[in-house]
Formats: sequence, structure tokens, C-alpha cells
Amino acid sequence: MTTDTLALDFKSATLYAVRVVLQHADTDVLLQALQKRMAEAGSFFEDEPVVIDASRIEEPLDWPVLIQALRDHRLPVIGVVAQGDNLLAAQDCGLTLVDLSGAPARAPAADSAAKSPPTPIETPAKGPAKKSTPAPTPASTTAPTTAPSSASTPASAPAVKSESTMVVNGPLRSGQRIYARNGDLIVMGLVSQGAEVIADGNIHIYGPLRGKAMAGARGDSSARIFTTGLDAELVAVAGVYRVIDSKLSEDVHQRPALVQLEKEALQIKPLDQ
Repeated sequence: MTTDTLALDFKSATLYAVRVVLQHADTDVLLQALQKRMAEAGSFFEDEPVVIDASRIEEPLDWPVLIQALRDHRLPVIGVVAQGDNLLAAQDCGLTLVDLSGAPARAPAADSAAKSPPTPIETPAKGPAKKSTPAPTPASTTAPTTAPSSASTPASAPAVKSESTMVVNGPLRSGQRIYARNGDLIVMGLVSQGAEVIADGNIHIYGPLRGKAMAGARGDSSARIFTTGLDAELVAVAGVYRVIDSKLSEDVHQRPALVQLEKEALQIKPLDQ
């Protein structure tokens, strides 16, 4: 093996990122909206790669200020969707044009045997847990390089992995974060306030849900959240969020419930319906 081969290699990798869709060109309005979203979301999106989607904006954007504002909130910007002068200005700031039209979606269950089993990820608490409102939806991009890997501490609750489903046997404490990539997530116990459970598919919680739950993390609008006791801080399906900052109706509060999307609106229903 030559020295060149040891020093450098090119491999294909898939990188999943948060897509920040701009609805306004005014810098002050964008910065205020960003501050509000991040204050409400707490640490939910911190350190996630970001693609800025400015495809709906024709007016000039202040790209250096916008990029720096996102970085100040620990949102590293890796790419852009834009056109015309805005694209040229973004590229001058070091951003790369990203094509999201062919973004890979979660594979059907029938194809899951060919996939690697999902891996649990736990991240330590970065600060007090806060409630969130509608936020950017995850997008995916493909880059011709090896995706960086970060060390993670296994969750104290042991995870049993299968071809398409991750099972966590035990409760999740505040500050723990579990992500079932390419499949469903089953938690056999309590999800405490301040804990986060995320899955590309469905989420099943056999116990009280008091933290945050995001199903369909890569945009699967058919994903659902099931729990035997709904008392969550936040629930989301395919990027559509609802902050639960007041008591829910009696038929779902601390009772078995289902969370799903219907006509792009988040619905919470009793499981016995």
C-alpha cells in the first residue's frame, strides 16, 4: 500500500441536515425569527448541519450576517438552495449548491433487511429543557466524502436492535437522546421530561411520554407516535411540531394517545378511537 493511499481516500457518504426555509428577505425579521425559534427549541437542533433554502426569495439576502447568526446558535451551515444573484452571493460566502429534489427517504420495511440496524445515540443535556414550536424540517444531502462521526455514550437503558426496529428496555432520564435511524423506535418505559426520542419511522412508548418525541425525522409524513400516557413537552411528525404548553383534553391527557399528520396538520387522538 502506498503512502498516498494511506494519507487520503474518497468514499461516498450520506449526510442528513436540517433544512432552514426562508420565508422573508429582511435580515432583522429573519434574525428575530431565528432567535425565537432557538429559544423555544432549547438544545433540540444544536450542532445539526444546516442547509439554507432560499428558493422562495428573490430579494438580495445578507448572507454573511445570516450565516454567522446560525453559527452563533450552533447551527453550522453546509449548503444552500437558491438561484440567481442569491446563489452567487451564497457561493461567495463559501456555501455549496445542494440539490434536495432527490433526497433519499426512509426505506420501506420490506427493504430493511439490506440496511444496517439502527444505532442508539445519547447526548448529554446542554441546558435546561425548553418547549418548542414549528421548526425547520430535516432534509438530506449527499456529499462525496466520509461523514464525520462523533463519539456517543450508550444510553443507560440497554437497546436491543433488529433489522428495522430499535427497542429500548427501560426508562430514559432527562438529557438522554435516542435516535432510531432508518426504522421505528420502541421504548419500554418512561420518557422523562427533558429526554428526547427521535425515529425515522414510528415511535412506540409503553409508558408515560413526558419529554419530546419526533417521528418521521427524515420527512416520512405517514409516521406516528404512540404512547400509553401522553404528557409531552413537544411532539412532531415529519417536521410539523406542536408544543404542549397547556393541559391537553381529558381524553388524551396522561392517557393512551396517537399523534399523526392529517392534511399537513398534527392531530392528537385517543388510542381507543
